[in-house]
Amino acid sequence: MSAEARFDPLEALQEAIARRLGDRYEPRPQQRAMAQAVDRTMAERGALLVEAGTGVGKSFAYLLPAIGRIVNEKEKVVVATHTIALQEQLVERDIPLLQAALPVEFTAALVKGRGNYLSVRRLMLASQRQEQLFADPFERASLEAIEQWAQTTRDGSLATLPVLERPSVWEKVQSDADACMGKACPTYQHCFYQAARRRMLRAQLLVCNHALFFADLALRRQGASLLPEHHHVVLDEAHAAEDVACEHFGLSVTAASARRLLRSLLARGGKRGLLAALRAPIDAVELVDRACHATLAAERAAEAFFAKLQAFVASRAVEGRKDDGPGRAGGASRTVRVRTACELLDAAQREVAEAVEAFRQLANLLRTLKEVQGVAEGDAFELNAAATRAGALAVSLEALAHQKEPDFVYWAQARLDGEKRRPLASGAALRASPVDVGPALREALFSGDRSVTLTSATLAGAGGSFGHIAQRLGLSLTAPDVRTLLLDSPFDYAAQARLIVDATLPAPGSPNHDEALAQRILHWCASDGGGAFVLFTSDAQLRRAAARLRKDFLARGLTLLAQGIDGPRSQILERFRTINGAVLFGLMSFWQGVDVPGEALRTVVITKLPFDPPDRPIVEARLERIAAQGGD
Repeated sequence: MSAEARFDPLEALQEAIARRLGDRYEPRPQQRAMAQAVDRTMAERGALLVEAGTGVGKSFAYLLPAIGRIVNEKEKVVVATHTIALQEQLVERDIPLLQAALPVEFTAALVKGRGNYLSVRRLMLASQRQEQLFADPFERASLEAIEQWAQTTRDGSLATLPVLERPSVWEKVQSDADACMGKACPTYQHCFYQAARRRMLRAQLLVCNHALFFADLALRRQGASLLPEHHHVVLDEAHAAEDVACEHFGLSVTAASARRLLRSLLARGGKRGLLAALRAPIDAVELVDRACHATLAAERAAEAFFAKLQAFVASRAVEGRKDDGPGRAGGASRTVRVRTACELLDAAQREVAEAVEAFRQLANLLRTLKEVQGVAEGDAFELNAAATRAGALAVSLEALAHQKEPDFVYWAQARLDGEKRRPLASGAALRASPVDVGPALREALFSGDRSVTLTSATLAGAGGSFGHIAQRLGLSLTAPDVRTLLLDSPFDYAAQARLIVDATLPAPGSPNHDEALAQRILHWCASDGGGAFVLFTSDAQLRRAAARLRKDFLARGLTLLAQGIDGPRSQILERFRTINGAVLFGLMSFWQGVDVPGEALRTVVITKLPFDPPDRPIVEARLERIAAQGGD
């Protein structure tokens, strides 16, 4: 291609991609129609809603126009997906294929959240102080596993980290914005996160997940950002966009986060944690002692608040919903709507006030301590990170308890399984989310000078209407720069697949359900020699089934690959593709966005459909809003 020639995405789809794929290429009118619509939307900086059925080839249909804008106009494009599986498909397969097939050059990068990367400095610090930080021998074993992995990893990200006996150890060594020393860090030149950030800034095509994209949008409202400036956005798997946006524009305070913060500062009777290991000058000993006492006071206040919150949930358990959502471990929790601030404050006003004040005082003391001369620079950054979290916890708790955000829905949750736990280990949480995230997205996402393409296999409602999803996301279908496109699947499902519904399986929760389910799984997986996905909505049920069936599979020459047991998601997926007779047990990350072409995947067993219950607080509030506006 000459310097003067312009890259034509539609011509590339028909010629360069066809040549590269050879006999594997199938011309699909739906794919071409989508590519044309995306190309026009990007050129006009408009918005496009596309429902494209499975098999259309959505990724090439938006990647080729994106490459056209990159090559012809020197613009930057962000592609955000909901699932890790689709991100990996784009970065490891689709984009490399296009780079090899097309007569143009462009750069691409996978963008992950900072917490996915190892901090070499924090790992060194944790290793030096492991006796003060980790009392549990399994924690020290996990730290050793991270140290060994750190010597060979190329990118330092969680994607390649082996399964740890104590996953919580990662929090002590992960990259942390509030503990980052920047260019002053002695390991800056070897920093995995900074290397990834440099790749991101150089890249023209960025691939990230919805969580990072909407976190970036939320930060931009405060004058900060995670992603560089860009000209076009493609939201794939856009059916999940509203829920992810609500989460990142919402608030939460959890017992688990409070516990992690406090235990990182002081644990095991004051013998473990950052404050116990702190090397401070002699004239700062009193200040360190005050910080230790403030940490203990915050722990007592947090225990008291979360005990009240757990009791609040228990007192309303009859009206609350049981929540055993996809991929959640640790038993079912109960969730109850908090309709007014008075409901919670009548039960826990003193505990709320004391917890807010305790965490504010802790944050102030930690900030004071980090400024003391003689405190090691690395320790000062760790203290700053802890102070930031303590302060944020106080602000969020006050806002949640007093329901300071209008047009939000508030709810509380806790595990109520009969086991005695300390309140900070109860799974208790107080959360809030905007009932309608549309106005925020209209301002933050659709009002700028960039194009936005939203696509999924399931976007339109009854009769092929995009009205509901458009309204929920803050789009007006009457606006001249907003377009919709409905494309059916090229697959003939009736001829190419067989659907079997087992009506004889005992109901979930019945005494013989697990054993009966295990036998059904064994039958269907063994009947075709493996090549099967078994999808679960519960981590606990997956583990029970794996324990029951592993020997039976082995006896039949089948290899069981269970998520979270036999390796991380990406590793077991790659093994599944290469092993003949493999059976993969997966959670939510395997329900969508996974592409295993050919004979490797022949059977899918769905153990339970992951319905979104209508009494889930955010769903319930949305339905109430629709009814109030005269809808149904």
